[in-house]
Amino acid sequence: MDRMGEAPLCILCRRHPVSERWRPFCSERCRNEDLARWAEGRYSVPGEPVHGPDAEIDEHPDTESTKDG
Repeated sequence: MDRMGEAPLCILCRRHPVSERWRPFCSERCRNEDLARWAEGRYSVPGEPVHGPDAEIDEHPDTESTKDG
């Protein structure tokens, strides 16, 4: 929690006060850097893995699958 009279700092660089225009960042540079980190996969949200549409799904987990070979 912020103390009375102190401006909140940028959540990325923690050096400059938050700009109303770029909130919660201090500038477009910090906003873009944060976006780039998400795009690069440097951030993640915890949760169960999600299987994509190409993932094999076992429709009958109680039976053994048989393969010719």
